[in-house]
Amino acid sequence: MNDIVIIGNGMAGSRLVTEIRARDREVPLTVFGAETQQPYNRVLLSNVLAGIARPDQIGLVDPAWYGRNDVDARLGVQVERIDRDAGVVHASDGTATPYGTLVIATGSTSFVPPFPGTEDGLPEGAVAFRTLDDCHAILDAAEGAGRAVVVGGGLLGIEAARGLAGRGLEVTVVHLAGHLMERQLDPGAGRVLARTLGRLGIRAHLDANVSGLRTEAGRVTGVELATGESLPADLVVMACGVRPETGLARDAGLKVERGIVIDGTLRSVTDPSVRAIGECSQHDDTVYGLVAPCWEQATVLADLLTGADAGARFTGARQITRLKAASVDLVAMGETHFGDDDPDVEVMHFADASRGTYKKVAIRRDRVVGAILLGETSTAGTLTQLYDREAPLPSDRLSLFFPGVGGAQAADSPVRMPDAATVCQCNNVSKGQIRACWEKGARTVGEVAEGTRASTGCGGCRDAVEGIVAWLDEQDSVSAQRSA
Repeated sequence: MNDIVIIGNGMAGSRLVTEIRARDREVPLTVFGAETQQPYNRVLLSNVLAGIARPDQIGLVDPAWYGRNDVDARLGVQVERIDRDAGVVHASDGTATPYGTLVIATGSTSFVPPFPGTEDGLPEGAVAFRTLDDCHAILDAAEGAGRAVVVGGGLLGIEAARGLAGRGLEVTVVHLAGHLMERQLDPGAGRVLARTLGRLGIRAHLDANVSGLRTEAGRVTGVELATGESLPADLVVMACGVRPETGLARDAGLKVERGIVIDGTLRSVTDPSVRAIGECSQHDDTVYGLVAPCWEQATVLADLLTGADAGARFTGARQITRLKAASVDLVAMGETHFGDDDPDVEVMHFADASRGTYKKVAIRRDRVVGAILLGETSTAGTLTQLYDREAPLPSDRLSLFFPGVGGAQAADSPVRMPDAATVCQCNNVSKGQIRACWEKGARTVGEVAEGTRASTGCGGCRDAVEGIVAWLDEQDSVSAQRSA
């Protein structure tokens, strides 16, 4: 029997475990997780930070699931060494576990810049934001705190800032770049986002280079900038980005560039018995940091390892970023930095900074190649479908910004959405699958989520799922009245 050993029980590793068991109940399966908790949805950590969700509400599997499904789960146990010659992994609990197939799903670790104040680790009151334990540490430090500084204005930093502001702290985001979320947003969208955050009590300090942390008696008291300015703080959250966790793979002699280099079968290009998925892997020079591609990799690999689909391949994925914090809705996809001076690209803009709205669509050869929706995202479903499928645009371009223009229904409404349309990008769930689940008896979003996994990723599709369920209920009621 080809024993499967998985290193990493985060969002990619835990999804692979459940996908394998959905296809094969017999293959021996062992998973190592460095964290002691059951796997959880890391995307929803900001909701825990904001107090919108409890830690027990973001779990990915029931605690008793492993036993019921004959999975040897080693929680709180780290793999310390991979012996590829012997086909064995050595763990922190002293065990040596043989494998036929090894899957590395070690994810990423927080990056903390090596500036003064961090030489011996972060001082008390300064926390890197990456794990559920980090989230607990931030909440503990926030008790009694009045001022917080978030170092990093990317997606994770904005989520942390919004969560802390929602708890009443005075928050400053310190960001090295000239505008927030510069990887996903153009300068115009970044300015609108900063203005929106400002109305929520969050100050953005841009073009700011942190030179060190100020401490007193081992506790953080502020952040020092290269300009000499000092920002007082009772709490500092480090959200400076992440790095793929590839140490085990490097030590084992596997080819590693930014991530563990893999092919379309998720196999290491160095060793055919080793696979890698998630944020620690690199496919076609790309390291994926969003949940949807990682879960797609888990699905493909489960098909390959169980023989459910021997021809399955991961061919890459389009990355769509979603931020859905209280009072801040954002969807960004593709190439978002085109300007009006690009001759081969048509760029459509709409901005209303006073209302926190910014919309942009970049079009090349009648196809969406990039889009930003900030503040008002009702056409996100339409744009996502057009971008993901590289489909031709509707004749009325204004409908990409304003649903129902000219009396037409929104293309992403339940009425007009085809059954093949993908509703949940994270889990690749179509409207047809939601309909089928409803026809089997699911009548709430929770029941549909349990049956299809729709809305269990970033949560950005929850409104669409609710709309489809409500529409199906309405159609059923109309049919019943006619029959009567």
